[in-house]
Amino acid sequence: MHNGWSIFLWVVYPYVMLASFIIGNFVRFKYFHCSITAKSSEIFEKKKLMIGSITFHVGIILAFFGHCLGMLVPQSWTAFFGITERMYHLYGSLMMGIPAGLLAFIGIAILTYRRMTVMRVFKTSDLNDIIIDWALLITIALGLSCTITGGFIDYNYRLTIGPWVRSLFTLHPQWQLMANVPLIYKVHILCGFAIFGYFPYTRLVHALTLPWQYIFRRYIVYRRRVNASY
Repeated sequence: MHNGWSIFLWVVYPYVMLASFIIGNFVRFKYFHCSITAKSSEIFEKKKLMIGSITFHVGIILAFFGHCLGMLVPQSWTAFFGITERMYHLYGSLMMGIPAGLLAFIGIAILTYRRMTVMRVFKTSDLNDIIIDWALLITIALGLSCTITGGFIDYNYRLTIGPWVRSLFTLHPQWQLMANVPLIYKVHILCGFAIFGYFPYTRLVHALTLPWQYIFRRYIVYRRRVNASY
């Protein structure tokens, strides 16, 4: 029974959430492209929006690439370049991970506070907006806690969580590696996959709509209007 739950949590559940992410985004872009937008509430309140949005986006982008490095790059690769685990943990996780996590957490905290307390913003928000704000807040808080507590406990996630994540992409999930992972890491991972699965059905999907047309379109020439008297 214990193995059954482990297989569900660390094999079935991640694949279901990833399938929801891929299929949901395909359907959203294919058939509901006009619904892809980040509705602006700047007209209702601007100061908190600007501070929270910029802080959150900077932090979450840094945290995303930090997760990619930690999960997808094996420890043996960094060791090959002379980067010891202590160096990686000190400079990567602590000196870069904590600032990135703090920026993302402060940003989403400001945005969530704004949505819940500014009545005009709250009344124009739908249930998805509220759910995703709180989900991000909780998930980022858990991730930041993992990074901070990682400095006080003898645990190397690059020998357990990292190989497990990579095994999902090779379609040979090593769910046994998650058996002795600290609880806070497990909850953070489960929340993170939940956000991935819920992603296509929220306004977060606008993050995938990069303005590629600006790269390939022809230049627009602007000419100053010259007064005929000259």
